[in-house]
Amino acid sequence: MTRSKEGFMRRLVLVCLFAACSLNMSAQKFALVDMEYILKNIPAYERANEQLNQVSKKWQAEVEAISTEAQTMYKNYQNEVVFLSQEQKKARQDAIMEKEKAAADLKKKYFGPDGELFKKRTSLMTPIQEEIYNAVKDIADLRGYQLILDRASDSGIIFGSPKIDISNEVLQKLGYAN
Repeated sequence: MTRSKEGFMRRLVLVCLFAACSLNMSAQKFALVDMEYILKNIPAYERANEQLNQVSKKWQAEVEAISTEAQTMYKNYQNEVVFLSQEQKKARQDAIMEKEKAAADLKKKYFGPDGELFKKRTSLMTPIQEEIYNAVKDIADLRGYQLILDRASDSGIIFGSPKIDISNEVLQKLGYAN
C-alpha cells in the first residue's frame, strides 16, 4: 500500500470508530440529582441531623468536663508543687495523666472512627439513604437511565441541564411532593 492509501485507511477506520462510539453514546441516557436538595426536603433527615447534633453536644460536654477537671488538677498541682513530697508529686502527676487519658479515651469512644457518633449516624442515616437510592434506582429503571450523577457532590460537573435533573421526581417517589 502506498503511503496516501495507508493514511486514508487509518482516517477511515478512525471516522468509523468515532461514528460507532457516537451512536453508542447517544443511545445512553443520563440524569442528575441534587442530594443536598433532596435531603433538605426530607423531614426525617432533618430530625436525624438534629438528634445527632444534640447527642454530639451532650457527649462533647462530657469530654470537656473531664478535660476541665484535668486542667484544674494541673493548675492546683502547679500552685502546690513546692509544698509536696516526691511521693505526693508522683501521685498527683499520675492522677492528672489518668484524668487526661480518661478524657482522650472518652473522646475516642464517642467521636473516633468507629465511635458512638459514627454508629448513631449510620443507624439514623442508612435507612434514609437506602430509601433515596431505591427511589433513584426505580426511576432509572423506569426511564432507562444508565448513569445518574449527584449534582451536589464534588464530582466536577460544571454544567447540568435542569431538564435532566430528576431531584423533584425522586422526592415525589419518596412521598414528598414539591
